[in-house]
Amino acid sequence: MFEIVSLLHASLLVADLAQSRRFYESVLGLKPSPARPEMSFTGIWYDIGAAQIHLICLPNPDPVSERPSHGGRDRHTALGVHNFDALKASLDTAGFSYTLSQSGRRALFVRDPDGNALELVAME
Repeated sequence: MFEIVSLLHASLLVADLAQSRRFYESVLGLKPSPARPEMSFTGIWYDIGAAQIHLICLPNPDPVSERPSHGGRDRHTALGVHNFDALKASLDTAGFSYTLSQSGRRALFVRDPDGNALELVAME
């Protein structure tokens, strides 16, 4: 019997890598990984603990206009955050709207410039 033991990475499709990098780096504070393997398309990796987020600059086959306004009702990637209030301030300053978790936890849902939903959960 096998056992799945960890999440290695989540890949997100983006249309404009420069615009996405501004969101992930300037707003969320992630740092690009220097260990990105060479691929046939542009993209970037961000290390998050032992896992990674991989932004892939390819056409998105899924419609983004009909997604629910609350990212918790859509496919999403959940990330743990220290200093949740500073994260909210960064999103507010950058003009990104978000919704708070409906479960009552200190968590919020935000969409990146391409409509990918992220759940950001306070880990304090």
